[in-house]
Amino acid sequence: MGKPSKKVVFGQPSWRLASDKVELFVTQTGGHLGPVTFDRKGRALQPYSIAPWAEEKTDAQMPPLIKALRGDFFCMPFGSNARPFRGEKYPVHGETANAQWSYSGQTDYNGCTSLVLSLNTRIRKARVSKFIFLIEGHNAVYCAHIISGARGPMDLGHHAMLKFPDYPGSGAISTSPFKCGQVYPGAFEKPEDGGYSQLKPGARFSSLASVPTVFGSRADLSSYPARRGWEDLALLAAKVSACPLSADGLPFAWTAVTFAKERYVWFALKDPRVLRSTIFWISNGGRHYAPWNGRHKNVLGLEEVTGYFADGLCESARKNSLTAQGVPTCLHLHPKRPLLVKYIMALALVPRGFDRVAAIQARAKEVVLKSASGLAVSTPLDAGFLHGAP
Repeated sequence: MGKPSKKVVFGQPSWRLASDKVELFVTQTGGHLGPVTFDRKGRALQPYSIAPWAEEKTDAQMPPLIKALRGDFFCMPFGSNARPFRGEKYPVHGETANAQWSYSGQTDYNGCTSLVLSLNTRIRKARVSKFIFLIEGHNAVYCAHIISGARGPMDLGHHAMLKFPDYPGSGAISTSPFKCGQVYPGAFEKPEDGGYSQLKPGARFSSLASVPTVFGSRADLSSYPARRGWEDLALLAAKVSACPLSADGLPFAWTAVTFAKERYVWFALKDPRVLRSTIFWISNGGRHYAPWNGRHKNVLGLEEVTGYFADGLCESARKNSLTAQGVPTCLHLHPKRPLLVKYIMALALVPRGFDRVAAIQARAKEVVLKSASGLAVSTPLDAGFLHGAP
């Protein structure tokens, strides 16, 4: 198969990949995945957000990540990286989210089509290979990243962002069991800079439906959009021992959003031994500085990471409030042992009355989503992808 040409999509030169169920684009800058169309020949559903400034002329000093911001992207290191780590100074969310990726190949074989990109990082020398797979008949995107040639601690993760329908509570959010939940301990936004947060810094919680706010009230993070005018960050650490098992007997963790009125569920699967936590980035018009300007609304980042919130490598590599609770915030790279990070994002059409995902069970070539209301829906999916070779 010849090298595909790039197409400018929402302001970014991008490569296209498609199957009978899914069409997607990947930006050359930062490797951002988006837009993605699921059920492309049916309802053509596009659940991911794209920054409202994507096609605007913006400040030349803006990080490439912010200009391209869309869908999902791989971060290494994950976070702001405001402080250097052992002399390494990274851009926000690392080179993988900002630098120019190179095309390495594309295949179409036996019902599976794939796109392979690569990046040689410079700050800490490594080779990162990005594999994106689509399987005929599957409303799913299978992602794998291989990091080779590097040594030392590293925080990393995926940065998926969903755009919710514009009415309160349009999406019901649920996850597999989590060990602990905590609001970002510091000032996630500062009023003097034009940013506003509502959740109580550092507050710990055991239920998404009851999270302390600075006003003494409780916020329900399981229903969104909510709290217009605020920008917040919270983290859930997976309870690995309570995670469901795939058909091969290995654990997986899940995050799901049910759009009951639109009658579909977006969900993501991961290996919780590699990506230990889920960050909720709740972005609902709480940033009034450029380029946000109060217009980034109804967006929820559901970001699967191993890291200390969104602070970056320096904070993740040392002892912190999460490691004190037994939650790892770094992985350790070895030049002779490549690290494989896998992630699945998928969509399932659901019937009327399917209110909220209560459980996801994996079988040989499908998963079953069970709702709190007692309904069950199966959809083709290979959860075993999380544990096999790319």
